Amino acid sequence: MFLILQVLTVVLVSIAMALALAHALELPGKLRLPREVYVAMQPIYYPGFTLGGLVGEAGGLLATLVLVLATPNGTTAFGLTLGAFIALLAMHLVYWVLTHPVNNFWLKDFELKGAGGRFFSFDPLRRKAEAGRPDWTMLRNRWEGSHVLRALLSLLSLTLLVTAVAL
Repeated sequence: MFLILQVLTVVLVSIAMALALAHALELPGKLRLPREVYVAMQPIYYPGFTLGGLVGEAGGLLATLVLVLATPNGTTAFGLTLGAFIALLAMHLVYWVLTHPVNNFWLKDFELKGAGGRFFSFDPLRRKAEAGRPDWTMLRNRWEGSHVLRALLSLLSLTLLVTAVAL
């Protein structure tokens, strides 16, 4: 059962890392886009990446926490798994603090329904979408930079996790 938990956790964290890495790898090309094209293409991410985020990030975070609790305390594997959990938690925090408010700005002219609409209207920090017409390059850089940071944190998490499992 422990091996199944380890494999499931690695798969879920791999999904989270793959999505974050995909965003980070787009950065050079997206920085060349004019405002109209950049803003028009942003909404294409939300259906698939929302589902992937739910499965990979939420599922990976939960599975990693369960794995931390199931790993014998005081072992190297425990420390590595705990480190993987902390890195994944930091990745999730970066999303809520930096990425999510900008997502709300990109989606302000779109009517999302169902679970996606509820998710993107959720604001645990009680902030509103950027008011007025803020500098779009500042929002773009914040969104893109947050995804690079998330990719690095998820890569760290996956590396620590796989190392723990390999022990």
